Amino acid sequence: MKTRKIKEHIYWMGSVDWDSRLFDSLIPLPDGTSYNAYLIEGSEKTALLDTVDPPMDQELMEQLEGIPKIDYIVSQHAEQDHSGIIPQVLKKYPGAKLISSPKAKGMLIDLLQVPEDSFKTVEDGETLSLGDKTLKFIHTPWVHWPETMVTYLEEDRILFSCDFFGSHIATTDLFVADEGRVYEAAKRYFAEIMMPFRSIIRKNLEKLAPYPIEMIAPSHGQVYPNPKFILDAYHDWVNGPSKNTVVLPYVSMHESTKLMVDHLVSALVEKGVRVELFNLAVTDIGKLAMALVDAATIVVGTPTVLAGPHPYAAYAAFLANALRPNTKFLSVIGSYGWGGKTVETLAGMIPNLKVEVLSPVLCKGVPSEDAFKALDDLAAAIAQKHKEHGFT
Repeated sequence: MKTRKIKEHIYWMGSVDWDSRLFDSLIPLPDGTSYNAYLIEGSEKTALLDTVDPPMDQELMEQLEGIPKIDYIVSQHAEQDHSGIIPQVLKKYPGAKLISSPKAKGMLIDLLQVPEDSFKTVEDGETLSLGDKTLKFIHTPWVHWPETMVTYLEEDRILFSCDFFGSHIATTDLFVADEGRVYEAAKRYFAEIMMPFRSIIRKNLEKLAPYPIEMIAPSHGQVYPNPKFILDAYHDWVNGPSKNTVVLPYVSMHESTKLMVDHLVSALVEKGVRVELFNLAVTDIGKLAMALVDAATIVVGTPTVLAGPHPYAAYAAFLANALRPNTKFLSVIGSYGWGGKTVETLAGMIPNLKVEVLSPVLCKGVPSEDAFKALDDLAAAIAQKHKEHGFT
């Protein structure tokens, strides 16, 4: 794709990746993604903000063919999908200085072997003049690596946010055109990489609050001409209360656990509790992560395998522990053949979750009437807990 104009002397560069379906060999990309770089031409100097993932290098280098000089390359985040071809850009523009936070400098040297004399590090709040345009660098640690920063273009009131406020979408739209679609993609993106740092992101949102922002240009996804839309969403995901929702990831080998899951779902719905159900044998793990953002309760459904939880259930517990959702309650249901330590194993895998564990329901073989009664009691307990905490 060719360079695209955002505003006078401000351009989108980079690549739209329509084909990728897995990010970092981990995160599903059902809608592809984009790698956004931005060119800012001041009256005296020109700056390039970020680059692209190395497999997409040809497209950015072709876009730069008509740019005679770049004075500054700004690396807002050292991860290779943004920094990966900085060495190639420095080679094309040997006089350019690489701008980064002090912490990013060491990481870029380690990851890309960039020569130390290429750097100019900037402190939090430091500015850089391009002539009639001024860049202000705001350190935003743990969004989502320790070295990250964003760049505020003072005269145009544009926030170049790198991974902050991003979304994985491949589209020809330069600006957000379908807020519903982008909301879901951005929430998924928040869940997958930002949620573990929720409290730090809250502080970074507060840090950005004094700035008049008229546009947000992230490094994945579309540009926000209405920044209130995504800022409000982030405030809700970070500060909002849990919702009257149970996330129920499960796996069933011989249908016994599935019978228990179906009964519990029905009982919860009867009690007015919303359920997000995920069959771990086939589910998109990104959808599960997104559902965890504001769910009040997690119930894991698993058969016992070799005296412990099914590996898929163990993976779901590991994921929840890593993502650290603001969940309040947890329980386990499932079937076993002769015994085991399923509950103890799963409980030991979630030390990061500050949850109240509700009485698990395990049964031997096919669930009996006693098991179904215990599931009804669990549903009633969950509904009561949600009511007591005012979850809606």
